[in-house]
Amino acid sequence: MSRYVIIGAGAIGGALGGRLTHAGRQSVLVARGDHLRAMRSAGLRLRTPDEDVKIPVSAVPGPDDLELAPDDVLVVATKTHQAGDALTAWADAPVHSDGRVIGTAGENLPIFMALNGVASEGLALRYFDRVFGVCVWMPAVHLVPGEVIVRGAPTSGMFHIGRVPADLAGEEDQRLLGRITDDWTAANFDVRLPADVMPWKYRKLISNIGNAFQALVGAGSDVRHLVNAAEGEARAVLDKAGIEYTSDEDEKEARAAGFTMRPVPGVPNDMGGSTWQSLARGTGNVETDYLNGEIALLARRQGVSAPINATMASLVRVAAATGQKPGALSVEELAERLQLS
Repeated sequence: MSRYVIIGAGAIGGALGGRLTHAGRQSVLVARGDHLRAMRSAGLRLRTPDEDVKIPVSAVPGPDDLELAPDDVLVVATKTHQAGDALTAWADAPVHSDGRVIGTAGENLPIFMALNGVASEGLALRYFDRVFGVCVWMPAVHLVPGEVIVRGAPTSGMFHIGRVPADLAGEEDQRLLGRITDDWTAANFDVRLPADVMPWKYRKLISNIGNAFQALVGAGSDVRHLVNAAEGEARAVLDKAGIEYTSDEDEKEARAAGFTMRPVPGVPNDMGGSTWQSLARGTGNVETDYLNGEIALLARRQGVSAPINATMASLVRVAAATGQKPGALSVEELAERLQLS
């Protein structure tokens, strides 16, 4: 039986690790600070449209507090800008078998990159032999230590998973993905195994363009016309770069077969996504450089510009660094900053 080591037990990682533990699968949640202390002392509170449960989870601060084994599976669920530190912390951790060290985690263990953006898989390949991309669709929130809120039902979320690069996938990978499908499905997730996961992650990148807008003007504000402009710019950049992304029709079909968002008792409906949560918690940093900033990067590599996405990346960086909370800008102010008014 595989043991899942969830590196980054926030909204996504906490929900995944908590669900796996609740389903009787072995998992260890890696966290820090008040969140780690809360989980160690009282377990993880998981709130969904249909549940409010306390799950007694195993939680550690890092690789020095865990003896890794050959059947372990590492899952990184940090933000992309935090992934580099996580990878370097775990890549050289020793793996033990029959009382002896057989090598490092980078040499022996598969690692799954369950985070937004498209850059983390390349980062992971610097350190790990077997890297898998995970396209995450899960409306989850983590604002309070020891608590994760998941607003999807009847399943909690959907994962598209595959080896990166796709043409390296072999029989051992297929067996591993089969076990993961069984375990994660038992934990109330929908798992899909496309031939190549990266087009799904690039399509998710387009969807995540809107995270920055929600963070700046607040959840519930009508910024669709601004987001449409930014997404159109992103699609043009990806097309110019010759990067394949899943079609809107295929994404719509997959979403229709998955979860729907429902209210969670006692939880406000205006809580936003990952970037909104970073500003709301006052973390001081955000993942926008790997979302809107990824589009700016790809544009510059093609000798063109992506002014909407580049400006959004800058605005959110400044907002995070200065402690700005969601909703500090009005829609009209943001439109003016983007020269879209």
